[in-house]
Amino acid sequence: MDNIIEREIQAKGLTAPRVTPQRIEEVIVGEAYHVFPGTTLTVCCLTLANGFNVVGESACASPENFDEALGRKIARDNAKGKIWALEGYALRNTLQATA
Repeated sequence: MDNIIEREIQAKGLTAPRVTPQRIEEVIVGEAYHVFPGTTLTVCCLTLANGFNVVGESACASPENFDEALGRKIARDNAKGKIWALEGYALRNTLQATA
């Protein structure tokens, strides 16, 4: 999804400073996952380059639908969503400081 939106942004020539999917991946230096025993709850902890940790989670209502690989993917995507907000805030601070 991120790459589809990124292609649209580029096609429209929106070239001002911004957070990109590439930037999000660049700041991730580590990841760890945990599935709580007896549950469908999957947690992803992403470690960022500055040592900060961001957590995402996923769970399904029906245990019969649980798939660990899919749970990891959803939990990671949820954690990445939090990084977008952090990186956007950091970029805005930088832009304000140079204005």
